[in-house]
Order: sequence, then C-alpha cells, then structure tokens
Amino acid sequence: MDSLIAAAARALAAGDILGALKRVALRDDPPALALRGIAMAQLGDFVRAKALLRSAARAFSPREVVARARCVVAEAEIALVSRDLNWPAKALDAARATLEKHGDRVNAAHARHLEVRRLLLMGRLNEAARALSGLDPVFFPPASRAAYELLVAGVAIRRLQSKVARAALARAKNSARQAGIPALMAEVQSASLVLNTPAARLITRGEERLLLLEEVEGVLESGALVVDACRHVVRRANITVSLARRPVLFALTRAFGEAWPGDVSRDALVKRAFRAKQADESHRARLRVEIGRLRAKLRSLASLSATTRGFALTPHSAGEVVVLAPPVEGQHAAVIAFLADGESWSSSALALALGASARTVQRALDSLLAAGKVEPSGRGRARRWMTVPVLGFTTTLLLPGPLPSD
Repeated sequence: MDSLIAAAARALAAGDILGALKRVALRDDPPALALRGIAMAQLGDFVRAKALLRSAARAFSPREVVARARCVVAEAEIALVSRDLNWPAKALDAARATLEKHGDRVNAAHARHLEVRRLLLMGRLNEAARALSGLDPVFFPPASRAAYELLVAGVAIRRLQSKVARAALARAKNSARQAGIPALMAEVQSASLVLNTPAARLITRGEERLLLLEEVEGVLESGALVVDACRHVVRRANITVSLARRPVLFALTRAFGEAWPGDVSRDALVKRAFRAKQADESHRARLRVEIGRLRAKLRSLASLSATTRGFALTPHSAGEVVVLAPPVEGQHAAVIAFLADGESWSSSALALALGASARTVQRALDSLLAAGKVEPSGRGRARRWMTVPVLGFTTTLLLPGPLPSD
C-alpha cells in the first residue's frame, strides 16, 4: 500500500472525508477507487459510490480476495443505509467469512454489525441477538466498539430493557468520544434520545398518559393485566397470550381493557370488532361465538362475564387492567413509523420490513402522498419515500407490532 492510499484510509477512518478525497480523487487504481467509493457513500452519493466500489472489486486481481471482500462489505452498508433490504445477504456472509479467514477481524466485525442492523430493521430480534452474541468487542478499535454498543442498545430497547440500553449507550458515547468522529458521536446522541421520548400511551380507567421506555418496563412488571396494543398480546407477569393472528379477538380485548372496570355494550363491541355501522342479529350471533373463543384464550388470565347490556372483563387476581398503546395510531401508522427514521425507503423494502405485500404498501404510500404526509424521490425502481419524523415521539420500531421472532 503506497503512502497516499494509507493516508487516505487513515483520513476516512478518522471521519475526514474531504481529506481522503484530496489524496485519491485523480487516481483510478483499485484501492483508490474503493476509497473514493466509501468517501462518496459517506457524502450521500450512493449511486456513484456503488459504481466506484463495483469497479474496484472488478479491478482487484482474483488473488486479492480480502480487498474484494471489503468492497462487498462497503456495498452492503450502502444498501442498508439506502434501505435496499433485498440486497443479497449471502454475499455479505461470504465476504465476512473471507475476512475472518484472513485475519481481518475489524472488517469482519463490521460485516456482522451490518447483518445485525438489517435483522433489526426487519424485526427479526432473536436472530439479531444471536448474531451479536458471537462478537467480542474487547479488541475492537473505538469506532467499532461504539457501533457494537449501539447494536446492543438497539436490541435492549426492543426488548424493553431500559437499564441495559442505557448502559450500552453510555459505553457507546465513551467509545465514540475516543474515536473522535463527529458523525459517530451524533449518531450515539441521536440514539440516546430514544430513552427520553415517549414510547407508548397508557390507557386506564378512561384516562391516558404518555410513558417513557422505563415506565413501560415498570408497567409490564407491575402485576397489572396489560392489554398490549403494540405487540397485540395480553400479559401479566410471566403469562403471555398472543392475539397477533386474531385481530377480532384483540379488538374485543382492547375494548374491554379501555372500559375496565366497567362493561361494554353489545352494540359497541360489534362496531369495534366487526366495523359494522349498525349491529343486526347476525352480528350479535357472531359476537357470541367470538366471546366464547376469547374466553378460552384468556382463561389463564381473566374471565368474561355477561352483564345486562354487554360483557365485562375481570382479571383473576386483584389489580388493574391497563392498555398499552403506541404513541401514535391511525391509518397507515406502521408505514409512517418506518419512514420516520429519516432515511429513504423503497416500497419493496417497506413491504419486506412490514411483512406485507408490495401492493398493500404501495396503496398506503399513495394514500399518504395524497394526504401530504410523505414525499417520493426518483422514478421507477429508483423511487424512494421519506417523511418528516413525528417530533417528540420515537418511532414504533421502539415498541413494534407483532414480530415473527417474538
């Protein structure tokens, strides 16, 4: 490696993008192309960055497998940042294996970090935690340690472990300060804001208030019967009943939770569960069937008793019944939540992350565009969607809907 390439690499590692470009901007040898590609990616020109990295990967000789693998990792990071979740994960796995085989532990760890970040975006929490557990950050440089701790905090936040998340963010802050990279310090600062912004709403006895993550954790540990509208489950202590695949049953349960300790009329339940404007005898017959199913589902936690005008929920043990709801709800709230991270998403990436069909997501985006809540850029396959984050709230990635990994 010649002195200019080494100096450019050191400048990139320190966050000096322009300093790196000054050294390699007029060169077209493979290492210079790769460094220019990474620099352009950090400046936000992803199209040019991908072209440079692919040119570099082709220009490296077949014997330079480590250099080729590093180009693949850099391209994978560009795909992640641009929310191209369909980028082939197998290519990243192969590059990571090559880097590990040749002793490049730092770049191999970076490849693992990218894999974990992708899994977190897709809601595959358990897989992300398993991938992260295979890393030992002791010998990482400060920047890599900060990235590792940010991922630890991300997993902890989604598992509602506020103390673990806060400790990881403190370690990330120290490592970022040691690295001296302003962009990394800003990323840690942004992640820390999650713990100090509302993560959910608590609804009980007809009143509601916003909760921080620590308060959500306290509610779940309080012994109350919690109707969790963020994950579509009903829980108390160590008992959890999932209604994620039973939307009618969950709608009924939430109605009971919001009305507790009172009852809910049959007509109100029909309108809430079946979205009927006017309840008729067929709706009431169906309601009786669904109430029977719900009794069977909740028998370990509560009972449902008939009242003069409807039904009421009674927990088996003395205590409160509360509803935990996302901070922001409404039509297409899940799409808005993903877009609220400030990055640009393709409709195919949103469909993959949401577990929905591409057509369903496209209809939602068209509706949000008509309402002026999202903005597209580009055309055809290059089209991306963005929205302004909801000020004062975390995204529902913090308290996501039903996850396949839960």
